[in-house]
Order: sequence, then structure tokens, then C-alpha cells
Amino acid sequence: MPLLVTGSIGIDTVETPHGRAESVLGGSAIYFSLAASLFGPVRMVGVVGEDFDAHLLDPLRKRGVDTAGVEFRKGSRTFRWHGKYVGAMNDAETVDVKLNVLTEKAAEVPAAFSGSDFVFLANTHPAIQLQFARRLADAKLIVCDTMNWWITHEKAALLETLKAVHGVVLNEGEARLLTGESHLVKAGRAILKLGPQFVMVKKGEHGSLLVARDDLFVMPAFPTETVLDPTGCGDSFAGAMMGCLAAQQRTDAAALRSAMARGSVVASFVIESFSVEASVAATPAAVADRLAQLRRMTQFE
Repeated sequence: MPLLVTGSIGIDTVETPHGRAESVLGGSAIYFSLAASLFGPVRMVGVVGEDFDAHLLDPLRKRGVDTAGVEFRKGSRTFRWHGKYVGAMNDAETVDVKLNVLTEKAAEVPAAFSGSDFVFLANTHPAIQLQFARRLADAKLIVCDTMNWWITHEKAALLETLKAVHGVVLNEGEARLLTGESHLVKAGRAILKLGPQFVMVKKGEHGSLLVARDDLFVMPAFPTETVLDPTGCGDSFAGAMMGCLAAQQRTDAAALRSAMARGSVVASFVIESFSVEASVAATPAAVADRLAQLRRMTQFE
């Protein structure tokens, strides 16, 4: 059964110590879908403005991403983000953002997509995430993402969304902000009390942490030495993770661990180029090779 993702589709301008990419394809749904498509079919739901070039989606279609859920909205403008990374590039500074079409009504889920068993609600307003979660309530697994802005300004809506999903993916700063706990394991356990069955905490170059009701697991990041642009890294981690789960049709603890390893590996490709270049170039064979390397590097007995 194909995996469904809802999220932003946009145009990015990104600056890092290694260069600048102007008006390139971006958005959470884009990075997620490219990563997930390495493991199986993906259905993408999102909305863009009439200024969006439809050919930008060609690389996704070639990878088996079904873009029938992408609405080209007449009279609207596409979401645009301008970000800047400095130093160690751990966090992006937003230079400019134009939400444009994202401030309007959410995209509709095509009837043909309504039977999706695996659903990821990428970062957007939690009230919109909740609408999608309710529309797709029969799914076997629904996982969401969030960000500091929603935690600070829309916490009540986010708490309602967390009651409607099976899992949540967020970074360490967001986990601490949401719970008030500085210790990440304690933060994860506090989030479990809000509704989800598992929490994945992204820690950048330090890997990720799984806190579940029946498991606790740590996964290192794949130690790539080429870091040009971290944009989309977290979305790619989530895409590979969910793609792996959908391919296995499993959600048990062992499957979650396996999926996190794939997330770590696929995220390592994304940071090696600007925009989606490395994501588009990545292949299942290349993923398998890095996965084997990661397995060797983490074997200690």
C-alpha cells in the first residue's frame, strides 16, 4: 500500500558557508517524498500557486511519486523560503519567508488516496494536520512533524493533533520546548503521555533517539564528511523511515529501529548538495552500500 504525505511544496533560496542556491525546489513534502520513494510508491498531497513550474515535479514522478494530490491553485502564489546557515550549520536563520498559498485552505486528499495505510503529516499548522488525521483515521500508522513556532504559538492545537497520531518526529530543541524537560529521554516519555505511541527525536550530527512505550533506542548519524546544505535533512530522515515501514508493512519496535537506520543513511545524502540534487541522484544500491557501512561501524560484539 503506498505511503501518503501531506506537507509544503515551495521554492527555496539557501545560503551556506559553501555557496548559495537561488529559487530552487524545496518544501517538506518534496524532501520527504524523494527519500520515501527509494523504498516504494508515495502519494503526495500539497498545494502550490499558479507561478509554480509543473516540470519541477518531474524528478519525483520519475521516482514513482504520485503527484495527483498536488493542487495548482489559480490566483495564488507558491510558498517561498530564504534561509541562511552559518558556522557549523546546525540551525537555519530565516532571512525571509512568504507563506503565500500556505495561509489558505489545505489541499484536498484525492478519493483514490483515502485508503492509504501509512500517512505522514509533515510540518504545517497543527489544526490542518488534525484535519488530515481525521480524514485518514483508518490508516495503520499516522506520524506527524512539528516546529518551534507551533509549539510556542499553537500549543493547544498541537496537543489535540498529538492525540490523533501514532507517532511524532521532532528535533531535540522542539522536544525540550514542548515538554520543559532538558533530558531527552524524559522529554520523549513526557510526549508519550500526550498520546503518541512513539517519539523519534532528531539530533542532527548526533543521530536520533527513539522513545516508545516498549522500547528505547539510539541511532548514530551516518558520518559523511561532505556537508554543503542541511536543508531537508530532517524531512528526508522521516521520509526514509516511513518509506521503510510502509515497505515492510510493520510498525513494531524492530521495524522502527530498522527504519531509523534507513533514515540516518538517506539523510546523509541530502546534505551533500544544495536543494534536492543529491536526493534525486540517490539510488537504492547506494543506500544499501551506506547501510552496510553503518552496520559495520555500529557493530561492537
